[in-house]
Amino acid sequence: MSQTLNITGVHECKADAKGRVALPAALRKQLAPVLSEGFVLKRSVFQPCLELYPMQSWNRIMAKVNGLNRFVAKNNEFIRRFSAGVKLIELDESGRLLLPKDLLTYASMGTQVVMAAAVDILEIWDKAAYEKAVDPNSGDFAALAEEVMGALRFDQSDSGHGVS
Repeated sequence: MSQTLNITGVHECKADAKGRVALPAALRKQLAPVLSEGFVLKRSVFQPCLELYPMQSWNRIMAKVNGLNRFVAKNNEFIRRFSAGVKLIELDESGRLLLPKDLLTYASMGTQVVMAAAVDILEIWDKAAYEKAVDPNSGDFAALAEEVMGALRFDQSDSGHGVS
């Protein structure tokens, strides 16, 4: 399997009337090794946004999902809901992604869009919803960071910032 992607950056974009959004040049450069493989676009599980998976990232997730026992009712329900609205998409000749109407509606997406890197996928948000989600006044991020990252072990070569 290919190396793991590590996408960075937050980019403001505009969606046209047909739901097409140009992939910013900085993201195209980062995704260059996987652009020809295409993408999977789906509803986010936790937020009112869309998730754009490069095919290699999607295949890694699906390898785990495919390992679920389909004779367990909760597994079937999870698979059904996780894959609801999933679309295969590619960049067009102009470097744009066509965001399907049903997914635009799900994410209440207007013309002002934010593409935010989330490790090996992109989250695609309505700009106002994104600003609300990352509002520093909407919760104690320091406490969240401590809870999520505090138990991880760091070593000397990480300069206190990398994870081992």
